[in-house]
Amino acid sequence: MSVRELDQPRGWAWTVAVAILKPILLAVSKRVWIDGEKIPATGGCVIALNHVSHLDPLMAAHVLHDHGRLARYLAKDGLFRNKFLGFFLTAAGQIPVKRQSTDAAGAFDAAVQAVRRGECVVVYPEGTITRDPGLWPMTGKSGAARIALETGAPVIPVANWGVQDILAPYTTKPRLLPRKTVTIKVGDPVRLDDLRALPDHERASAATTKVAMARIMDAITGLLEDIRGEKAPAERFDPRKAGVSMTGNPRKKGKDKR
Repeated sequence: MSVRELDQPRGWAWTVAVAILKPILLAVSKRVWIDGEKIPATGGCVIALNHVSHLDPLMAAHVLHDHGRLARYLAKDGLFRNKFLGFFLTAAGQIPVKRQSTDAAGAFDAAVQAVRRGECVVVYPEGTITRDPGLWPMTGKSGAARIALETGAPVIPVANWGVQDILAPYTTKPRLLPRKTVTIKVGDPVRLDDLRALPDHERASAATTKVAMARIMDAITGLLEDIRGEKAPAERFDPRKAGVSMTGNPRKKGKDKR
């Protein structure tokens, strides 16, 4: 049962997706939604989550739908190359992005426009499944912070845990039984008003974006600490310093570029 009813047209793509996927997700997981009422009921916003499994987007869409919002994702452009899948994703309002490409600027513009239209844009600030050995959030990219600073929309930090027990990182065989508990905790909007109040040239600077991104990742990490009942490492894992690729399976060099 939804906590908050959806108050916007779903369209055919969302209607089909919910009818097919929601029963499956309910069958394979026990959901624990914490503080979901902190998801804005209306208006443009950025939802920033940690990334531990390829199933994360489905679970995030699930919790958002249960709280009356439709998720708009920055999705890898490769998914749109399949004619049928691309048609479906476009109909569902998803936004293609070319990772590690100058064309990513187009995705930023599209995300900004979506937020200004009042959409709920979901961003995984890490850019890919975390490379941290303990599955803690690693260093983030600038997208979520830049969208928030450009639009003035709230950034809602969200932590999810347990999805990796259904589908572990960079595996293709899910573990469906017994049902796994998936916990998603929503936090208060990240404090960015002081950064938004800066002069235009300072607000758009790399230094300001870095500060905003650090606050976002700190908020997500804090929520995950609450869920796991553990403390995250004092220093956030940086794959560049560790010499770990940002694309593909870090355990298989040159393979599985997903």
